[in-house]
Amino acid sequence: MRVMARRRPRTVAAQMLVWQLAMLVLLVTIGLVIAYADARHDAYGDARARALDIARSVADGPQVATVISTPQATDVLQPYAERVRRDTGTDFVVIMSPKGIRFTHPDPTQIGGTFRGTIAGATEGREVTETYTGTLGPSVRAVVPITNDGRVVGLVSVGIRMETVQRTTLDALPGLLLVALGVGAIGALGAWLVQRRLRRQTHGLGEVEITRMYEYYDAVLRAVREGLLLLDGDGRVMLANEEARRLLDAPDSLEGQRLADVGLTTDDAEPAEVHDRPVVLRDRVVVMNQAPAQWNGRFVGWVVTLRDRTELQAVTAELDTVRGMATALRAQNHEAANRLHTMVSLVEMGETDAAIDFATAELEMTRSLADTVVAAVDEPVLEALLLGKTSQAQERGVRLTVDEATSVERSRLTAHELVTVVGNLLDNAIDAAQAAGPDGQVHVLLHGDEAGLDVVVDDSGAGIPEDLRSRVLASGWSDKPDPSGQGRGVGLALVGQVARLHGGEVTIGASDLGGASVTVSLSTAAGSAS
Repeated sequence: MRVMARRRPRTVAAQMLVWQLAMLVLLVTIGLVIAYADARHDAYGDARARALDIARSVADGPQVATVISTPQATDVLQPYAERVRRDTGTDFVVIMSPKGIRFTHPDPTQIGGTFRGTIAGATEGREVTETYTGTLGPSVRAVVPITNDGRVVGLVSVGIRMETVQRTTLDALPGLLLVALGVGAIGALGAWLVQRRLRRQTHGLGEVEITRMYEYYDAVLRAVREGLLLLDGDGRVMLANEEARRLLDAPDSLEGQRLADVGLTTDDAEPAEVHDRPVVLRDRVVVMNQAPAQWNGRFVGWVVTLRDRTELQAVTAELDTVRGMATALRAQNHEAANRLHTMVSLVEMGETDAAIDFATAELEMTRSLADTVVAAVDEPVLEALLLGKTSQAQERGVRLTVDEATSVERSRLTAHELVTVVGNLLDNAIDAAQAAGPDGQVHVLLHGDEAGLDVVVDDSGAGIPEDLRSRVLASGWSDKPDPSGQGRGVGLALVGQVARLHGGEVTIGASDLGGASVTVSLSTAAGSAS
């Protein structure tokens, strides 16, 4: 059994062309009928007016009123009436008595007979026009009284047969048909041009395909978990799905806006390709991709995708901190093994006092650092972080000191937020101090309680120029290379995010150590209220 292939439905453009042509034919036909009816009406009107004018002229003839009452009326008026009929192209000119007795007629045998038609109004001195079937068939006629000294002495009837009127109408029909064909041709050409343009715009798709495509696209836009923005060639938003509006905190329509209007600033003045660029949006960190959209090799706009990396970035920063602490612990383990071997060797050599002094000095230094941190910080996570960062800094040739005025009680900030703020600030400071050269220094001062937390971190690095300080937190700026291509400069952006969440602020200035000084002031009360 052969399965017949399903015929592809007509395109929208083809259907529109068919409908337009059908409407064009209908309108041209209606117009032609109306024009023909109007021409026929005009022909009848012209025939009545022409018959009436000729009848008036004959009735006003000076010899007609005089001769009509004499016995020679027929002999004199018949040649005259026939001459008028031939000269005017009418079908009959009948001169009769007030009672309707004919004195003239195109058919001489009808002379002396009674006129067939309405003469009652004419005998009373009025002009009468009508369509009537007489001896010559249906005709349009006019009956006009002949008066002499105010008295009706006779009647004149001039008629044009209906055949003649219809022939006049038919003579106008070719012109009407020519005009109709011209209008139809122009309309068909316009419909074809519209069809071509519509075909290009709809890409030759049918209404079922367009409907199905819209339904599928709408379902995909709603189902995809990435923010999606479609831009036109000028970089203005044409379409945004729900996830994009959520990430951009824009419940209303985004149509017509540019990326800069919704906070998606880039370094390029004009739209350009962007790959995995981190962008900070208020309290979010998103990864932005932008690629050109093409159809059949023709550029039609841009496609922008947004992925929420806020939680992932925060977890990554926390993981980096934990990795740093683990590295420091491994280094300490290595150093502890070295110190243990040293003490064992001193004991084996009989240098017991030297071994005791060495062990006591190492223990005192470690205990002093731990006691300082534990006494000042009543937050286990923060204690571990400071101790780990101190060891990490030491391994990298940077001396990290905790200010003696540091005092942190139990904080309402979550452990995650503490690690995000303090860990990122110390990481940046240690990187800057190490990059500036040997003998790098980092100084940290913390003061906090249930009401809030203040963190001040100074370093001996190169510092941050004053004209760039406003960009550090606004766009995830970084002056460090990015070999991974995943984007840098998100750490301080996360710090700014936590600060805004708790109604705080981040201040960047110059440090007495020669580098940068970053101050973070947080208010947990404001954060809880929000």
